[in-house]
Amino acid sequence: MEIRIYNPELYRQGQIENQTSLIWTRKFYEPGNFELHAPITDENLTLLQPGNIIGKKGSQEAGIIEDVEKEESDIKNEITVKGRFLSGYMDRRLIKSTVNFDGKVEVAMRQLLTGCATIPLVELGTLNGFTETVRFQATMKNLQTIETKLSKTGAIGYRFTPDFIGKRIIFDTYQGKDRTFRQSTNNRVIFSEDYNNLNNALYRYNDQGLRTYVVVGGEGEGSARKYVTLGGGSGLALRELFVDAKDIQSEGLSTAEYEEALYQRGRDALNEAIASESLECETEAAINFTYKEDYDLGDIVTIRKKKWGLYMNQRITELQEVY
Repeated sequence: MEIRIYNPELYRQGQIENQTSLIWTRKFYEPGNFELHAPITDENLTLLQPGNIIGKKGSQEAGIIEDVEKEESDIKNEITVKGRFLSGYMDRRLIKSTVNFDGKVEVAMRQLLTGCATIPLVELGTLNGFTETVRFQATMKNLQTIETKLSKTGAIGYRFTPDFIGKRIIFDTYQGKDRTFRQSTNNRVIFSEDYNNLNNALYRYNDQGLRTYVVVGGEGEGSARKYVTLGGGSGLALRELFVDAKDIQSEGLSTAEYEEALYQRGRDALNEAIASESLECETEAAINFTYKEDYDLGDIVTIRKKKWGLYMNQRITELQEVY
């Protein structure tokens, strides 16, 4: 495996050939991350500097070195570097002017990026025409935070793809394919003990954070304050939540537009306040289905765990490659 090191301008600085381990975690709704361990040598010390970029042959992603740890003892001589993938640059930007948006999620993601202070080398990629829509208002918000919320709202992944030859970074949006047992358009991908491709399974369910009814408070004070409500439930099934949305301003909006912005904030809150259900498992990269050929990040696949009576069609939102 080739690990190549570039400077922030995407010029190649060298290559790491003596690493002891690499964990490469790809994520759909937010920047992925990495952790690299290598012996302390003069060359590694020179290459593994904060701000430099790590690229891995065969990967669309690249990572920014943000954390460096050096350890030397009688039994250890190691440098460890960690960081996020290039889309983590968006964590360094604020949405400063008030943005009122009503339209397609993909367009909003692109518009917010171009409306912030320029990130060097970053360009917009192809507009895919995804149809999911959203209405919201944002002021003085972290760009990364809002991009991730939009990503989850529209089930649209995003990434910064480096073009090392052209010295540019492309902002891409993408959606995975439905590869579940329920459809026949794409090749089906099933992870199950029957296929010997489901190992070390860990299932989690937690509904402590579940909320079914939300009250959103907008502008005003006391009895003059504007409120909207969403959701429902009764008895023990009723779980209430209050959202303070005073940051949403009515200036320049009609009454209907302002209320819709409050409703959208409420919908976002309910979308986040759900019962969490996840299944983590290990699989070999080429048993029955080949990683990055038959399935990839963002795809929806079928998982069967007969012993637990578990049958799930789930989107792959995180993949961890361990070398």
